[in-house]
Parts: sequence; C-alpha cells; structure tokens
Amino acid sequence: KLLHRTTRTVKVTADGAVYYERVVRLLADVDDAETSLSTAAAAPRGHLRVDVPSPLARLILIPALPAFHAQYPDIQLDLGVSDRTVDLIGDNVDCVIRGGELSDQSLVARRIGNLEFITVASTDYLARKGTPQHPLELEEKHTSLLYFSPQSGRHYPLEFRKGAESIDINGPYQMSVNEANAYVTAALHGMGVAQITSFQAQKHLKAGTLVQLLPDWTQPLLPVYVVYPPNRHLSAKVRAFVDWTAELFQRDPHL
Repeated sequence: KLLHRTTRTVKVTADGAVYYERVVRLLADVDDAETSLSTAAAAPRGHLRVDVPSPLARLILIPALPAFHAQYPDIQLDLGVSDRTVDLIGDNVDCVIRGGELSDQSLVARRIGNLEFITVASTDYLARKGTPQHPLELEEKHTSLLYFSPQSGRHYPLEFRKGAESIDINGPYQMSVNEANAYVTAALHGMGVAQITSFQAQKHLKAGTLVQLLPDWTQPLLPVYVVYPPNRHLSAKVRAFVDWTAELFQRDPHL
C-alpha cells in the first residue's frame, strides 16, 4: 500500500516513500544513460546534486558558477553546503568535493588539488597574548582554537612540521568549532591561535585582521577529491562538473 486515502486527505505510507525514492533514482539513471548514449552528451542536461564543504563553496566554487552555467546552461545544480560528510547513495547525491584521505573504497575519486594550511591569530589576540616564537609556547602561554569533526566529535590538533621535527598541539583551548566559516570567524574575534587554509586567510592577511605565525613551520597538505558513486561514471552531467571543477582548482593560485 503506497497511499493512505480518506475523503479529505491523501498521505504517503512508509512503503510509498521508499518506493518513490527508488523510482526517482531509477528514472535519473535512465536519463543519465540516454544522455550519455545520445548526441546530448555534447550538451549535458538535467538535475545535478552536489555537496561541498562550506569554505570551498563560499570562496571558490560559487563565485565561479556563472561561468559553469554559461558553459552548461541545461544543467540545474542543487548545491548542498556543509562540513558534514553526506551519504552519496542514501542521500541520492551525484558527487561531492571532499578534503582528506578517503576511507570508502567503493566510491570513485579524482584528486583535484591540495589545501595548504597556515597558522594565524588576530591582531587583538596578539596584543593581549604576545606573538609565539615556537609551537611549544602554545601549550604554555597561549590559547589554541581547535576544530572538531562534525561526524565523530574528534578534535584535530594544530600540526607543525620542520624537517624531521613534528609537533602536535591539542590545547589548552577555550573554544572548538565544527564548521570552517565559524572557525575563521572565531579566529578573527581573538578566540585563539588557529590553522586555516591559505585561500581563507588571504583577504584577512591583506586587511591586517589576521597575522601569520610561525612561518618556518609548515602543516601537512590536505588532498581534495571529487567523489561520486560508481554507477554515476557514465553520466555526462557528472563528468562535465568533475572536469570543470578540476580545471577550476588547477587555476586557483591558493590551491
């Protein structure tokens, strides 16, 4: 039974909702197959559901999307923006942009770039606390601003590398954040020493609201992938978005 009917209302049953979701996916797959095997492959079309981390969406992807739509006017883009990892199959997402090494080997992934991190603090924070000259000072005289995983709740340390020397700082901290834009905002308001991507930092460094710290110490690069389910590999619209995104990342000097 797919529907509950009364004289006044019609409501979908639990089985009906599951049936609907399955049929929507099947129809999308049929549309992708027809598009890929027809002359329309040269002009991809249809709905495309993409999920992107919030800072990449705000600073990199969305500003460039007018060029994407000029090139592919028949693709309707549904853009999910979040730091949380989505379930591509369960949420019926065509592809995602993800940072970090991938744990799900069942997905298809294309590496499109790396994210570089730098250590920063606000001018207000440095006026109050002073400027650290070594990472270990962060454990003794300073406050760290940490990021924690939206999925696991795990706190990520501030990482410092110089030659063979490796130091991870886990605090002390007064605040941790699980969303990248909020993390930068907290750093701007003097909540502690933070590590943010260079593309997020550029505007604030030029404005003088953030200052780079400990430039002789580097942080590990974070690989960036476009990821999609194996059954999407023939989709012309997914292939168009993946190729366009890879080219966009290659052009950006801060990625």
